[in-house]
Amino acid sequence: MDKFKITGKSRIAGEVVISGSKNAALPLLAAMLLPNDETVLHNVPTLKDTATLIELIAGTGVAIKKEGNTVVADARSVTSYYAPYELVRTMRASILVLGPLLARFGEAVVSLPGGCSIGSRPVDQHLKAFEALGATITVENGYVNAKAPAGGRLIGCDFTFDMVTVGGTENVIMAAALAKGVTRLENCACEPEVVDLANMLVAMGAKIDGIGTPTMVIEGVDSLHGCEYSVIADRIETGSYLAGALMSEGDVLTTRTSAQFLHPVLKKFEAMGATITTGDDWIRAVMKGRPKAVDIRTQVHPGFPTDMQAQLMAVCCLAEGTSTIIENIFENRFMHVPELQRMGANIKVDGHSAIVEGVETFMPAPVMATDLRASMSLVMAAACADGESIIDRIYHIDRGYDDVENKLRSLGVNIERIKG
Repeated sequence: MDKFKITGKSRIAGEVVISGSKNAALPLLAAMLLPNDETVLHNVPTLKDTATLIELIAGTGVAIKKEGNTVVADARSVTSYYAPYELVRTMRASILVLGPLLARFGEAVVSLPGGCSIGSRPVDQHLKAFEALGATITVENGYVNAKAPAGGRLIGCDFTFDMVTVGGTENVIMAAALAKGVTRLENCACEPEVVDLANMLVAMGAKIDGIGTPTMVIEGVDSLHGCEYSVIADRIETGSYLAGALMSEGDVLTTRTSAQFLHPVLKKFEAMGATITTGDDWIRAVMKGRPKAVDIRTQVHPGFPTDMQAQLMAVCCLAEGTSTIIENIFENRFMHVPELQRMGANIKVDGHSAIVEGVETFMPAPVMATDLRASMSLVMAAACADGESIIDRIYHIDRGYDDVENKLRSLGVNIERIKG
């Protein structure tokens, strides 16, 4: 199992090019199953998760290949509607193939998903919506078996999600795009990644109103055609590298990205004392002195994103004063706390709240990544620690950060991958 060795006391500074969004690329890849045609998708990050989903899609018979950051898929050759446990167990987003397969071919068998252990993320909202669209759903031996009504086509409906769910919204709008009639969805997720998927579906010929709002109306069409599309920039990767500037009195310029998707995070950075400047496709964070303590409450979009909570906690660990962090999205998303404590952080957890009393510096220590975003918080903490740290289980970071070692080195971090 690979590890990172990081020698700290780095000033994190320089320019870094941001890759395409992992959280957007995965549903866009799944959507390539929908048209009976060739689709070209640009700006796809090179990650373990994208590779897994491409392998899963190839397993259905789709001719799909990735060259550089471009994926080309021809879904005219689908021969299987089965997504095996061996692939799905490694990545929660694999469930996103269920909607496209069910909508286009009238049936699908998909393993229940795995992924980061950050709390319960049930797929019941996906399945309830598919049942409302007329599908018959059974769960047997860890697999979801889904069949469309007689005639093989889903039927438009009115459906309200019981809770805001990004993956559920994405799965259902893909399915509804090929349903017979009109589907009205309430309490939809409004994240930029959901908007990106809806825009790609429209480019394929889907008819969707209300994109970016809690209410979306999808008028089903008989078929979708291929298109050429580009994945949006990764807002979480952007925020992660900018956070490094705040922790190290640094100066980080992120390019090929957008401030449009990061307002809640950038406001917190400014409240902590950073100077934030932005352009059409760049964001710069400059930090002079120690950051100031802030309070953070994670919320669904457009609130503060849960995927930036661990990184901001690492900044708060070095802040002057006491910060309060409340996690409202996932119940187990404080698993990085014991690892930060090993590095000298002063954090007390009470249920969904963490009280962080700032310290002047991190101490080097051997630590273990517990999930994707926590892994980056530990990397940044190690980069600021006075000495050498070892970070284990870095397969988590490989799932979501493209070319992470080279990007960190370009920012002045002394990092080495130790092959396990």
